[in-house]
This record gives sequence, structure tokens and C-alpha cells, in this order.
Amino acid sequence: MEKPLAKSALKKVVKASPQPAMSWGSTSSGSARGMAASQKPQTRESTKPLDIKLHTQQRAIRRAMFNYTVATKLYMMEQQRKQQEKLQKMVEEEEIRLLRKEMIPRAQLMPLFDRPFYPQRSSRPLTVPREPSFNILNSGKCWTCSQLYSFPHCRTMNTIK
Repeated sequence: MEKPLAKSALKKVVKASPQPAMSWGSTSSGSARGMAASQKPQTRESTKPLDIKLHTQQRAIRRAMFNYTVATKLYMMEQQRKQQEKLQKMVEEEEIRLLRKEMIPRAQLMPLFDRPFYPQRSSRPLTVPREPSFNILNSGKCWTCSQLYSFPHCRTMNTIK
């Protein structure tokens, strides 16, 4: 007794069956078509689609979050800029108001005559005058280092104390 073959085994047997060798150039191509038409086309098992997870949805969500944070940051920067401009304008207006208030001409106050001014003697000693010595300039030499005036260290004159 023969065992009944499974469907997949039958398919293999059908595939492995020898085909008659025919030349392509022969006129008996009609008989070959007839054979192909008489054979039952093989049925394939239904395939299940793979559950492919694309990252486009995740990327779209991340991009939307990024766009939101950038827009929020720009909005906050704009609000800060407006606040600073408003504060600066208020300060300038206050300065202008004070300048205008100061520009109003007013009379000077009367001096107080109840406390008259009495000058006091200075505790600093009086200056003792000295005569200039012109003979140093006539000689052309420095009296501190005995060199000619052409050197840069002698160009400064000692000031009278």
C-alpha cells in the first residue's frame, strides 16, 4: 500500500516531473502551449503581511516637539525684547522729564548773613623765592651728570619747589 502524499510533497513531485524536451525553433510550439494550458497553475499559500514599523510617525512627533520648542523660544525672546524696549523707553522718558525740570531757570538763593565768612591763616609754610640760575643753560652741560644736553635724560628741567 502506498502512503498518501501531503500537499507540499505533491507539489514537489509535480515540479520534479520531467518535461518533454522541445526545441524552441520547431513548429510544434502549439502542442507545447497545449501542455502548459492543461497543467493546473500552482496555488500559493496566502502570505501574511509583515508588521513593518516605520519611524516616520515617531520622527513626525519629535519634529513637531522640536518645532514647538523653537517657536516657544522665539516667542519668549520676542517678549523679553519687547519688555526691555518698554523699560528702556520708560527710563528715557524719565530722564527727559528730569532734564526739562532742571532746565527751568531759577533764581539763586540768598547767602546767609548770620554766619559771616572769616578767613583763617593757613598752616602751610610760605614759599621761599629763589633766583633762577642761568649759568647752567650757558654752559651746555647738565650739572647732575656733567654731560651735554643732547642726551634724553637731561631734557627734563627740575621744577622750582
